[in-house]
Amino acid sequence: MKEMNIMVVGVGGQGTLLTSRIIGKTALSCGFDVKLSEVHGMAQRGGSVVTFVRFGEKVREPVVEEGNADILISFEQLEALRYSHFLKKGGKIIVNDCKIEPMTVVTGAAEYPENIIETLKEKHDVTVIDGISAAKELGNPKVLNSVVLGAAARKIGFTKEEWISVIEKTVPVKTVDINVKAFLKGYGE
Repeated sequence: MKEMNIMVVGVGGQGTLLTSRIIGKTALSCGFDVKLSEVHGMAQRGGSVVTFVRFGEKVREPVVEEGNADILISFEQLEALRYSHFLKKGGKIIVNDCKIEPMTVVTGAAEYPENIIETLKEKHDVTVIDGISAAKELGNPKVLNSVVLGAAARKIGFTKEEWISVIEKTVPVKTVDINVKAFLKGYGE
């Protein structure tokens, strides 16, 4: 496998950091060199969270340059739009069908853009997942990130078993079962 460049973006509290760690640990467990970088911003106040996960035979730096991401995983529509310029030609977006208004929209200083998914589809290969509904069906909205990760896992590669093994070792013990179920739901099983 050549080098893989992944961005994971969302809003504070959506599980962006945990998701990037699971991706990195899965690649590492499969023998790849892995680099991670996290940008938190105002994460605890609902601000953007951006992480980069790069893996391959030998990775020299953790940050994905604009126009070089193979995959963009987004837990919120506007975040997908905001960072879509990082995708390379032929890159893929996995986006949770969710809208969280940033503070500028809440205060009336800006408007939330319309038709984000349609706009993204004009230039990119986009997979839309309703992670919130799937997580609620499982009885725990907090596993949204595992649902979205399940959908993204099919685009990233590795076996289902390799992903599940890392999830089981990474999430809190009391949440292993629900996170595995959420991952499998996103994965399509």
